[in-house]
Amino acid sequence: MRILVIGAGALGGYFGGRLLAAGRDVTFLVRPRRAAQLAAHGLEIVSLKGSLQIADPPMVTADKLAGHYDLILLSCKAFDLTDAIKSFAPAVGPETTILPVLNGLLHLDILASHFGAEHVLGGLSKISATLDDEGRVHHLSGFHSISFGEQDGTRSPRITALADTLGSCGFDAQASDKILAEMWSKWVFIAAAASLGGLMRAGVGDIIAAGAGSYGTALLQECAAIAARQNFPQSPKAMQAGEAMLTEVGSDFKPSMLRDIERGQRTEAHHIVSDLLRRGGDLPSPTLRIADAHLKVYETRHARESGA
Repeated sequence: MRILVIGAGALGGYFGGRLLAAGRDVTFLVRPRRAAQLAAHGLEIVSLKGSLQIADPPMVTADKLAGHYDLILLSCKAFDLTDAIKSFAPAVGPETTILPVLNGLLHLDILASHFGAEHVLGGLSKISATLDDEGRVHHLSGFHSISFGEQDGTRSPRITALADTLGSCGFDAQASDKILAEMWSKWVFIAAAASLGGLMRAGVGDIIAAGAGSYGTALLQECAAIAARQNFPQSPKAMQAGEAMLTEVGSDFKPSMLRDIERGQRTEAHHIVSDLLRRGGDLPSPTLRIADAHLKVYETRHARESGA
């Protein structure tokens, strides 16, 4: 199976590197700057699960991309999706499967509009990883998984083939018959966490110390209400786990969107928060709406100051 990994950042570099080390046929589609970095230093993964140093990883830039691939692993930031689609479109053939592991669900509609829904699987990843200034991938947690499945829940031949390809590659690969429900469950939590960080501009520990823990609970409940409106009600277990993370005394948990804000970078607020609100229709969602406004103000200021 020919695999094209879009980008070699924290997620693409980590999972693509693991696949490559396991002998899979992997090529990274990268921008010129990252291509030069990989050519000079190789792909390095620093992880408690086993570090890797891969010299000369196979890679290609968009202007030299040729031929169709069997699998496209898409792990870019949501705001880079439009550019990513333009770059990998020539690699999509009649039998190509696209496995996106982006946050939210808006990307499924966008990919389907470009390539047809039949090419697009549901998927999600669970990993904490970052890329340092030298281009090294740092795996920061004990979990590293990809879940994938047909959007209609069927166990198709391509899901079986994909499970074989992604299995035994140094990370957890899980075929799912309920992938959309799993994506919704992840979305509810990360939207609540991102909104809390965007609203308070602080990590969970500081928010709880300030006596503002009720906001995290309110956001989680509002996000879950939207999921229920879309026929994906959240289980009591998932809600309890989410609330525990957002109300833990002394916690050092800081949502990734807050880290993006603190670094003065773009965020995925449109895909994670605004699109969730859109799907809620006329549900009140008062706390979520205020958080969405805060994030929109940040994005507006960032675009002005960066000249974007």
